[in-house]
Amino acid sequence: MTDVRDITLAIGEQDFTFTLTPVDVTKYFNALTQNNKVAPGNNLLVTTVKQDERATLKPLLVNPVRVMQLTGLLLEQYSPEIEAVVKKPLDTLSA
Repeated sequence: MTDVRDITLAIGEQDFTFTLTPVDVTKYFNALTQNNKVAPGNNLLVTTVKQDERATLKPLLVNPVRVMQLTGLLLEQYSPEIEAVVKKPLDTLSA
């Protein structure tokens, strides 16, 4: 995976292309707090969408649930493919 990814989300009949970088994603995660989740998602969507698509996207972001759904889709696509398994520790205690 490269660090910069262009991701296109189809929202209704409209396609929106977002360009994500590690800086964008880190900024999003760092802005999340227990009482502030929607605004960082909105900021991520608005700042990473192609500039000529921004005006069309903004009215779609008035619903906070939609903001969170779109942010989740975007991050899911940005995430690298990784194979990881949590292994159980060896039981070193004997009864």
